[in-house]
Amino acid sequence: MKISVVILAAGKGKRMQSNIPKVLHKVGGRTLLEHVVSTAKSDINADQVFVVYGHAGERVCKALSHLDVQWVQQQKQLGTAHAVSQPLDKIPDSHLVIVLYGDVPLISQQTIQTLITATPSNGLGLLVANVEDPTGLGRIVRNENNLFKGIAEEKDATEQQKKIQEIFSGILAIPARLLKKYLKQVDNKNAQQEYYLTDVPSIALAGGATVTTVTAFYPDEVLGINDKQQLAKIERLYQLRCANNLMLAGAIVKDPARLDVRGKADVGVDTVIDINVLLEGNVTVGQDCYIGPNVVLRDCVIGDHVTIKENTVIDQAVIADQVTIGPFARLRPGAKLAANTRIGNFVEVKNSQIGEGSKINHLAYVGDSQVGKDVNIGAGVITCNYDGVNKNQTIMEDNAFIGSNSSLVAPVTIAANATVGAGTTVTENVPAGTLTLSRVKQTNIDTWQRPVKKEEA
Repeated sequence: MKISVVILAAGKGKRMQSNIPKVLHKVGGRTLLEHVVSTAKSDINADQVFVVYGHAGERVCKALSHLDVQWVQQQKQLGTAHAVSQPLDKIPDSHLVIVLYGDVPLISQQTIQTLITATPSNGLGLLVANVEDPTGLGRIVRNENNLFKGIAEEKDATEQQKKIQEIFSGILAIPARLLKKYLKQVDNKNAQQEYYLTDVPSIALAGGATVTTVTAFYPDEVLGINDKQQLAKIERLYQLRCANNLMLAGAIVKDPARLDVRGKADVGVDTVIDINVLLEGNVTVGQDCYIGPNVVLRDCVIGDHVTIKENTVIDQAVIADQVTIGPFARLRPGAKLAANTRIGNFVEVKNSQIGEGSKINHLAYVGDSQVGKDVNIGAGVITCNYDGVNKNQTIMEDNAFIGSNSSLVAPVTIAANATVGAGTTVTENVPAGTLTLSRVKQTNIDTWQRPVKKEEA
Protein backbone atom coordinates (compact mmCIF):
# COMPACT_ATOMS: atom_id res chain seq x y z
CA MET A 1 0.00 0.00 0.00
CA LYS A 2 1.24 3.46 -0.88
CA ILE A 3 1.54 6.02 1.90
CA SER A 4 0.77 9.73 2.05
CA VAL A 5 1.90 11.62 5.13
CA VAL A 6 0.17 14.83 6.21
CA ILE A 7 2.23 16.94 8.62
CA LEU A 8 0.31 19.62 10.48
CA ALA A 9 2.46 22.72 10.95
CA ALA A 10 0.01 25.61 10.84
CA GLY A 11 -0.15 26.52 14.53
CA LYS A 12 0.97 29.92 15.76
CA GLY A 13 2.61 28.65 18.94
CA LYS A 14 1.68 31.58 21.18
CA ARG A 15 3.14 29.95 24.28
CA MET A 16 6.61 29.80 22.66
CA GLN A 17 6.87 33.56 23.28
CA SER A 18 9.01 33.84 20.16
CA ASN A 19 9.23 35.70 16.87
CA ILE A 20 10.35 32.44 15.26
CA PRO A 21 7.62 30.14 13.89
CA LYS A 22 7.34 27.18 16.22
CA VAL A 23 8.32 24.51 13.69
CA LEU A 24 11.53 26.43 12.90
CA HIS A 25 12.86 26.07 16.44
CA LYS A 26 15.60 23.47 16.61
CA VAL A 27 16.33 20.22 18.40
CA GLY A 28 19.70 18.62 17.83
CA GLY A 29 20.66 21.31 15.33
CA ARG A 30 17.69 20.65 13.02
CA THR A 31 14.31 22.35 12.92
CA LEU A 32 11.39 20.50 14.45
CA LEU A 33 9.76 20.17 11.06
CA GLU A 34 12.92 18.70 9.50
CA HIS A 35 12.90 15.93 12.09
CA VAL A 36 9.33 14.99 11.23
CA VAL A 37 9.90 15.17 7.46
CA SER A 38 12.97 12.95 7.86
CA THR A 39 10.83 10.38 9.66
CA ALA A 40 8.28 10.48 6.85
CA LYS A 41 10.73 10.43 3.94
CA SER A 42 13.68 8.39 5.17
CA ASP A 43 12.23 6.13 7.87
CA ILE A 44 8.87 5.09 6.44
CA ASN A 45 9.52 5.92 2.77
CA ALA A 46 6.28 7.80 2.21
CA ASP A 47 5.23 8.24 -1.41
CA GLN A 48 3.91 11.74 -0.74
CA VAL A 49 4.54 14.18 2.10
CA PHE A 50 2.31 17.21 2.58
CA VAL A 51 3.11 20.00 5.02
CA VAL A 52 0.08 22.05 6.01
CA TYR A 53 1.28 25.52 6.98
CA GLY A 54 -0.46 28.62 8.22
CA HIS A 55 1.08 31.07 10.68
CA ALA A 56 4.20 32.77 9.23
CA GLY A 57 3.93 30.27 6.40
CA GLU A 58 6.11 32.21 4.00
CA ARG A 59 8.98 32.15 6.49
CA VAL A 60 8.57 28.43 7.05
CA CYS A 61 8.44 27.60 3.34
CA LYS A 62 11.42 29.82 2.56
CA ALA A 63 13.57 28.51 5.41
CA LEU A 64 12.82 24.88 4.51
CA SER A 65 12.50 25.17 0.74
CA HIS A 66 15.08 22.39 0.37
CA LEU A 67 12.67 19.80 1.80
CA ASP A 68 11.14 17.34 -0.66
CA VAL A 69 7.53 18.00 0.37
CA GLN A 70 4.35 19.51 -1.02
CA TRP A 71 3.38 22.70 0.78
CA VAL A 72 -0.33 23.27 1.42
CA GLN A 73 -1.65 26.45 3.00
CA GLN A 74 -4.40 26.48 5.62
CA GLN A 75 -5.59 30.05 5.24
CA LYS A 76 -7.91 29.93 8.26
CA GLN A 77 -7.01 27.89 11.34
CA LEU A 78 -10.30 26.13 11.98
CA GLY A 79 -8.94 23.07 13.77
CA THR A 80 -6.96 19.92 13.12
CA ALA A 81 -9.66 18.18 11.08
CA HIS A 82 -9.87 21.21 8.80
CA ALA A 83 -6.08 21.22 8.47
CA VAL A 84 -5.94 17.54 7.47
CA SER A 85 -8.62 18.12 4.84
CA GLN A 86 -6.53 20.68 2.94
CA PRO A 87 -4.38 18.27 0.86
CA LEU A 88 -6.95 15.47 0.55
CA ASP A 89 -7.82 16.25 -3.08
CA LYS A 90 -4.21 15.36 -3.96
CA ILE A 91 -4.26 11.98 -2.20
CA PRO A 92 -5.62 8.92 -4.05
CA ASP A 93 -8.27 6.86 -2.27
CA SER A 94 -5.98 3.84 -2.36
CA HIS A 95 -3.31 5.49 -0.18
CA LEU A 96 -2.89 5.04 3.55
CA VAL A 97 -2.79 8.47 5.21
CA ILE A 98 -0.60 9.02 8.26
CA VAL A 99 -1.09 12.25 10.19
CA LEU A 100 2.02 13.62 11.95
CA TYR A 101 2.76 16.94 13.66
CA GLY A 102 5.47 19.47 12.98
CA ASP A 103 6.08 20.04 16.69
CA VAL A 104 6.45 16.34 17.65
CA PRO A 105 10.04 15.66 16.54
CA LEU A 106 10.91 12.48 18.45
CA ILE A 107 8.43 10.09 16.85
CA SER A 108 10.32 6.93 15.89
CA GLN A 109 10.37 4.72 12.83
CA GLN A 110 9.69 1.67 14.99
CA THR A 111 6.48 3.12 16.38
CA ILE A 112 5.17 4.39 13.04
CA GLN A 113 5.89 1.08 11.30
CA THR A 114 3.96 -0.74 14.03
CA LEU A 115 1.05 1.66 13.59
CA ILE A 116 1.03 1.06 9.83
CA THR A 117 0.99 -2.70 10.31
CA ALA A 118 -1.79 -2.55 12.89
CA THR A 119 -4.12 -0.28 10.92
CA PRO A 120 -7.08 -2.26 9.53
CA SER A 121 -8.18 -1.81 5.94
CA ASN A 122 -11.73 -1.07 7.13
CA GLY A 123 -10.85 1.36 9.91
CA LEU A 124 -8.08 3.34 11.50
CA GLY A 125 -5.15 3.02 13.86
CA LEU A 126 -4.50 5.45 16.71
CA LEU A 127 -1.15 6.01 18.38
CA VAL A 128 -1.60 6.26 22.14
CA ALA A 129 0.76 6.58 25.09
CA ASN A 130 0.65 6.32 28.87
CA VAL A 131 2.05 9.48 30.42
CA GLU A 132 2.53 10.70 33.97
CA ASP A 133 1.02 14.12 33.31
CA PRO A 134 -1.78 14.06 30.69
CA THR A 135 -2.75 17.70 31.22
CA GLY A 136 -3.83 19.35 27.99
CA LEU A 137 -4.01 16.10 26.04
CA GLY A 138 -6.94 14.11 24.69
CA ARG A 139 -7.75 11.13 26.92
CA ILE A 140 -8.51 7.66 25.57
CA VAL A 141 -11.92 6.56 26.81
CA ARG A 142 -12.55 2.79 26.85
CA ASN A 143 -15.64 0.66 27.49
CA GLU A 144 -16.12 -2.05 30.07
CA ASN A 145 -14.30 -4.51 27.77
CA ASN A 146 -11.31 -2.16 27.54
CA LEU A 147 -12.06 -1.46 23.89
CA PHE A 148 -11.73 2.01 22.40
CA LYS A 149 -14.85 4.11 22.93
CA GLY A 150 -13.75 7.67 22.18
CA ILE A 151 -11.38 10.59 22.85
CA ALA A 152 -12.12 13.28 25.41
CA GLU A 153 -10.38 16.58 24.71
CA GLU A 154 -9.07 18.38 27.81
CA LYS A 155 -11.47 21.30 27.50
CA ASP A 156 -14.46 19.03 27.02
CA ALA A 157 -13.48 16.21 29.42
CA THR A 158 -15.25 15.45 32.67
CA GLU A 159 -13.33 15.49 35.94
CA GLN A 160 -13.27 11.68 35.91
CA GLN A 161 -11.94 11.60 32.34
CA LYS A 162 -9.20 14.07 33.23
CA LYS A 163 -7.75 11.45 35.59
CA ILE A 164 -7.09 9.07 32.66
CA GLN A 165 -3.37 8.81 31.87
CA GLU A 166 -3.71 7.07 28.52
CA ILE A 167 -3.66 9.81 25.90
CA PHE A 168 -4.15 10.10 22.16
CA SER A 169 -0.97 11.39 20.58
CA GLY A 170 -2.84 12.95 17.67
CA ILE A 171 -1.01 10.61 15.29
CA LEU A 172 -3.17 8.24 13.33
CA ALA A 173 -3.23 6.09 10.21
CA ILE A 174 -6.32 5.63 8.05
CA PRO A 175 -7.14 4.72 4.43
CA ALA A 176 -7.66 7.90 2.42
CA ARG A 177 -11.11 6.84 1.20
CA LEU A 178 -12.34 6.53 4.80
CA LEU A 179 -10.66 9.72 5.98
CA LYS A 180 -12.42 11.71 3.26
CA LYS A 181 -15.73 10.16 4.28
CA TYR A 182 -15.38 10.77 8.00
CA LEU A 183 -14.02 14.31 7.79
CA LYS A 184 -17.27 15.39 6.13
CA GLN A 185 -19.10 14.35 9.31
CA VAL A 186 -16.96 16.35 11.75
CA ASP A 187 -18.65 19.42 13.23
CA ASN A 188 -17.45 22.25 15.46
CA LYS A 189 -19.90 21.88 18.33
CA ASN A 190 -17.35 22.08 21.11
CA ALA A 191 -15.82 24.58 23.53
CA GLN A 192 -13.34 25.89 20.95
CA GLN A 193 -15.76 25.81 18.02
CA GLU A 194 -13.12 24.02 15.99
CA TYR A 195 -13.19 20.94 13.79
CA TYR A 196 -11.30 18.31 15.78
CA LEU A 197 -9.48 15.45 14.11
CA THR A 198 -10.04 13.60 17.39
CA ASP A 199 -13.74 13.30 16.47
CA VAL A 200 -12.89 11.02 13.53
CA PRO A 201 -12.30 7.82 15.57
CA SER A 202 -15.71 8.10 17.27
CA ILE A 203 -17.42 8.79 13.95
CA ALA A 204 -15.65 5.78 12.43
CA LEU A 205 -16.64 3.58 15.34
CA ALA A 206 -20.28 4.67 15.10
CA GLY A 207 -20.21 3.80 11.41
CA GLY A 208 -19.09 0.24 12.08
CA ALA A 209 -15.39 0.70 11.34
CA THR A 210 -12.63 -0.95 13.35
CA VAL A 211 -10.52 1.31 15.55
CA THR A 212 -7.26 -0.12 16.85
CA THR A 213 -4.81 1.48 19.24
CA VAL A 214 -1.03 1.13 19.23
CA THR A 215 1.01 2.19 22.25
CA ALA A 216 4.17 4.16 21.51
CA PHE A 217 7.38 2.26 22.28
CA TYR A 218 8.62 5.26 24.27
CA PRO A 219 6.08 7.59 25.89
CA ASP A 220 8.37 10.57 25.42
CA GLU A 221 8.41 10.21 21.64
CA VAL A 222 4.87 11.56 21.31
CA LEU A 223 5.55 14.71 23.32
CA GLY A 224 4.79 17.94 21.52
CA ILE A 225 6.44 21.31 22.02
CA ASN A 226 4.36 24.29 23.08
CA ASP A 227 6.84 26.42 25.03
CA LYS A 228 10.57 26.82 25.49
CA GLN A 229 10.66 24.70 28.61
CA GLN A 230 9.26 21.80 26.62
CA LEU A 231 11.73 22.60 23.85
CA ALA A 232 14.60 22.23 26.33
CA LYS A 233 13.14 19.00 27.68
CA ILE A 234 12.82 17.50 24.20
CA GLU A 235 16.39 18.58 23.43
CA ARG A 236 17.73 16.60 26.38
CA LEU A 237 15.60 13.57 25.50
CA TYR A 238 16.89 13.72 21.95
CA GLN A 239 20.49 14.01 23.10
CA LEU A 240 20.08 11.03 25.42
CA ARG A 241 18.75 9.04 22.48
CA CYS A 242 21.80 10.04 20.40
CA ALA A 243 24.19 9.07 23.19
CA ASN A 244 22.48 5.71 23.63
CA ASN A 245 22.69 5.01 19.90
CA LEU A 246 26.42 5.79 19.92
CA MET A 247 26.98 3.48 22.88
CA LEU A 248 24.96 0.69 21.27
CA ALA A 249 27.23 1.04 18.22
CA GLY A 250 30.34 0.59 20.39
CA ALA A 251 31.42 4.06 21.51
CA ILE A 252 32.19 4.84 25.16
CA VAL A 253 30.33 7.95 26.34
CA LYS A 254 31.58 9.10 29.72
CA ASP A 255 28.43 11.01 30.60
CA PRO A 256 25.43 10.80 28.23
CA ALA A 257 23.93 13.88 29.88
CA ARG A 258 26.92 15.96 28.77
CA LEU A 259 27.08 15.14 25.08
CA ASP A 260 25.39 17.13 22.32
CA VAL A 261 24.89 15.84 18.78
CA ARG A 262 23.62 18.44 16.35
CA GLY A 263 23.60 16.54 13.11
CA LYS A 264 24.77 13.05 12.16
CA ALA A 265 27.55 11.34 14.09
CA ASP A 266 29.23 8.04 13.21
CA VAL A 267 31.65 7.01 15.96
CA GLY A 268 33.81 3.89 15.88
CA VAL A 269 34.14 1.06 18.37
CA ASP A 270 35.90 1.83 21.67
CA THR A 271 36.27 5.52 20.94
CA VAL A 272 35.97 7.43 24.20
CA ILE A 273 33.89 10.61 24.27
CA ASP A 274 34.59 12.65 27.38
CA ILE A 275 32.31 15.27 28.92
CA ASN A 276 30.87 18.38 27.25
CA VAL A 277 31.66 17.30 23.69
CA LEU A 278 29.73 18.84 20.79
CA LEU A 279 29.37 16.90 17.52
CA GLU A 280 27.90 19.17 14.88
CA GLY A 281 26.99 18.61 11.23
CA ASN A 282 28.31 15.40 9.68
CA VAL A 283 30.99 13.93 11.92
CA THR A 284 32.81 10.63 11.39
CA VAL A 285 35.21 9.34 14.03
CA GLY A 286 37.19 6.10 13.72
CA GLN A 287 37.98 3.40 16.26
CA ASP A 288 39.97 3.63 19.48
CA CYS A 289 40.05 7.42 19.53
CA TYR A 290 39.91 9.72 22.52
CA ILE A 291 37.85 12.92 22.36
CA GLY A 292 38.63 15.03 25.39
CA PRO A 293 36.46 17.38 27.44
CA ASN A 294 34.98 20.48 25.80
CA VAL A 295 35.93 19.42 22.28
CA VAL A 296 33.92 20.66 19.29
CA LEU A 297 33.88 18.53 16.12
CA ARG A 298 32.06 20.06 13.15
CA ASP A 299 31.69 18.50 9.70
CA CYS A 300 34.94 16.57 9.98
CA VAL A 301 36.42 13.12 9.39
CA ILE A 302 38.66 11.62 12.08
CA GLY A 303 40.71 8.46 11.52
CA ASP A 304 41.56 5.64 13.92
CA HIS A 305 43.65 5.92 17.11
CA VAL A 306 43.42 9.71 17.19
CA THR A 307 43.79 11.67 20.43
CA ILE A 308 42.00 15.01 20.61
CA LYS A 309 42.79 16.75 23.86
CA GLU A 310 40.59 19.12 25.79
CA ASN A 311 39.20 22.42 24.47
CA THR A 312 40.04 21.71 20.84
CA VAL A 313 37.88 22.86 17.91
CA ILE A 314 37.99 20.96 14.61
CA ASP A 315 35.90 22.46 11.82
CA GLN A 316 35.64 20.97 8.31
CA ALA A 317 38.95 19.16 8.61
CA VAL A 318 40.20 15.68 7.71
CA ILE A 319 42.40 13.83 10.20
CA ALA A 320 44.26 10.61 9.37
CA ASP A 321 45.23 7.82 11.80
CA GLN A 322 47.49 8.07 14.84
CA VAL A 323 47.27 11.86 15.15
CA THR A 324 47.47 13.86 18.38
CA ILE A 325 45.78 17.26 18.58
CA GLY A 326 45.55 19.82 21.38
CA PRO A 327 44.84 20.90 23.99
CA PHE A 328 43.41 24.27 22.92
CA ALA A 329 44.06 23.68 19.22
CA ARG A 330 41.92 24.94 16.35
CA LEU A 331 41.70 23.27 12.96
CA ARG A 332 39.78 25.42 10.51
CA PRO A 333 38.16 24.50 7.17
CA GLY A 334 40.50 22.84 4.71
CA ALA A 335 42.96 21.48 7.27
CA LYS A 336 44.19 17.99 6.35
CA LEU A 337 46.48 16.10 8.69
CA ALA A 338 48.35 13.00 7.54
CA ALA A 339 49.13 10.04 9.80
CA ASN A 340 51.31 10.46 12.89
CA THR A 341 51.21 14.23 12.88
CA ARG A 342 51.04 16.28 16.04
CA ILE A 343 49.25 19.57 16.60
CA GLY A 344 49.87 21.02 20.04
CA ASN A 345 48.38 23.63 22.31
CA PHE A 346 47.29 27.00 20.91
CA VAL A 347 48.02 25.99 17.32
CA GLU A 348 45.74 27.11 14.48
CA VAL A 349 45.74 25.43 11.08
CA LYS A 350 43.63 26.64 8.14
CA ASN A 351 43.37 25.35 4.57
CA SER A 352 46.66 23.48 4.87
CA GLN A 353 47.95 19.96 4.32
CA ILE A 354 50.27 18.69 7.02
CA GLY A 355 52.46 15.77 5.92
CA GLU A 356 53.06 12.51 7.76
CA GLY A 357 55.08 12.78 10.93
CA SER A 358 55.17 16.58 10.99
CA LYS A 359 54.86 18.51 14.26
CA ILE A 360 53.45 21.89 15.16
CA ASN A 361 53.69 21.67 18.90
CA HIS A 362 52.62 25.05 20.25
CA LEU A 363 51.62 28.65 19.66
CA ALA A 364 51.72 28.69 15.86
CA TYR A 365 49.54 29.67 12.91
CA VAL A 366 49.75 27.76 9.63
CA GLY A 367 47.42 28.92 6.88
CA ASP A 368 47.20 28.19 3.14
CA SER A 369 50.23 25.93 3.34
CA GLN A 370 51.63 22.68 1.99
CA VAL A 371 53.70 21.04 4.69
CA GLY A 372 55.75 17.94 3.78
CA LYS A 373 56.78 14.95 5.86
CA ASP A 374 58.67 15.20 9.16
CA VAL A 375 58.60 18.99 9.24
CA ASN A 376 59.12 20.65 12.61
CA ILE A 377 57.42 24.02 13.11
CA GLY A 378 58.50 25.74 16.31
CA ALA A 379 56.66 27.86 18.83
CA GLY A 380 55.44 31.25 17.68
CA VAL A 381 55.84 30.51 13.95
CA ILE A 382 53.29 32.14 11.65
CA THR A 383 52.65 31.99 7.94
CA CYS A 384 51.90 35.48 6.68
CA ASN A 385 49.46 34.30 4.03
CA TYR A 386 47.31 37.40 3.50
CA ASP A 387 48.63 40.55 1.79
CA GLY A 388 45.47 42.54 2.36
CA VAL A 389 43.87 41.41 -0.90
CA ASN A 390 44.92 37.86 -1.76
CA LYS A 391 45.71 34.65 0.10
CA ASN A 392 49.15 33.28 -0.79
CA GLN A 393 50.67 29.86 -0.26
CA THR A 394 53.59 28.73 1.86
CA ILE A 395 55.37 25.47 1.01
CA MET A 396 57.50 23.63 3.55
CA GLU A 397 59.11 20.58 2.01
CA ASP A 398 60.13 17.31 3.72
CA ASN A 399 62.27 17.49 6.83
CA ALA A 400 62.36 21.27 6.97
CA PHE A 401 62.95 22.83 10.39
CA ILE A 402 61.33 26.17 11.19
CA GLY A 403 62.77 27.78 14.30
CA SER A 404 60.65 29.47 16.93
CA ASN A 405 59.18 32.93 16.41
CA SER A 406 59.77 32.92 12.65
CA SER A 407 57.50 34.62 10.11
CA LEU A 408 57.11 33.07 6.67
CA VAL A 409 55.89 35.75 4.27
CA ALA A 410 53.95 34.03 1.48
CA PRO A 411 54.29 33.17 -1.31
CA VAL A 412 57.45 31.41 -0.23
CA THR A 413 59.00 27.91 -0.31
CA ILE A 414 61.19 26.32 2.34
CA ALA A 415 62.96 23.53 0.46
CA ALA A 416 63.67 20.03 1.80
CA ASN A 417 66.05 19.70 4.76
CA ALA A 418 66.38 23.48 5.10
CA THR A 419 66.59 25.15 8.50
CA VAL A 420 65.11 28.53 9.37
CA GLY A 421 66.75 29.97 12.46
CA ALA A 422 64.66 31.22 15.35
CA GLY A 423 63.35 34.75 14.97
CA THR A 424 63.80 34.85 11.19
CA THR A 425 61.50 36.67 8.80
CA VAL A 426 61.56 34.74 5.52
CA THR A 427 60.61 36.77 2.45
CA GLU A 428 62.44 34.74 -0.23
CA ASN A 429 62.62 31.05 -1.06
CA VAL A 430 64.98 29.03 1.13
CA PRO A 431 67.25 26.57 -0.76
CA ALA A 432 67.41 22.91 0.24
CA GLY A 433 69.75 21.97 3.05
CA THR A 434 70.67 25.54 3.99
CA LEU A 435 70.41 27.59 7.17
CA THR A 436 68.58 30.89 6.83
CA LEU A 437 68.87 33.72 9.34
CA SER A 438 67.60 37.30 9.31
CA ARG A 439 68.46 38.44 12.81
CA VAL A 440 69.91 41.77 13.83
CA LYS A 441 73.38 41.17 15.27
CA GLN A 442 73.22 40.96 19.05
CA THR A 443 74.83 43.86 20.92
CA ASN A 444 75.76 43.71 24.63
CA ILE A 445 76.23 47.06 26.43
CA ASP A 446 78.03 46.41 29.67
CA THR A 447 77.80 50.05 30.86
CA TRP A 448 73.99 50.14 30.74
CA GLN A 449 72.05 50.54 33.97
CA ARG A 450 68.39 50.05 34.68
CA PRO A 451 66.41 53.18 35.50
CA VAL A 452 65.65 53.78 39.17
CA LYS A 453 62.24 54.88 40.37
CA LYS A 454 62.30 58.52 41.44
CA GLU A 455 61.14 59.29 44.95
CA GLU A 456 58.11 61.56 45.14
CA ALA A 457 58.74 65.03 46.57
